[in-house]
Amino acid sequence: MTLEDLYDIIQARKTADPDSSWTAKLLSKGPEKCAEKFGEEAVEAIIEAVKNDKQGLTGEAADVLYHLLVMLASRDVALGDVLDELSRRQGQSGLTEKANRPSNT
Repeated sequence: MTLEDLYDIIQARKTADPDSSWTAKLLSKGPEKCAEKFGEEAVEAIIEAVKNDKQGLTGEAADVLYHLLVMLASRDVALGDVLDELSRRQGQSGLTEKANRPSNT
């Protein structure tokens, strides 16, 4: 499965019955809940990384990617736009790219 495949599935579930789809249920709770869930999964991935639990980290990383895509879909941010931004950044130093950001964070 590719990230594009998963994003397409998430997009299709936007109109599904929340009683029949976890994705639809999460999206029906709004972007704030989707962001909260993404944050929870990110913390769980950090914990597994710190524990050096490869299998645990693998599972949590899958959850992070899924919930990131749900969060993007909840705000109508296309995965293609994110991938285009990554392509734009390719070929330049991460330090240079970060220094050139408007907020310099």
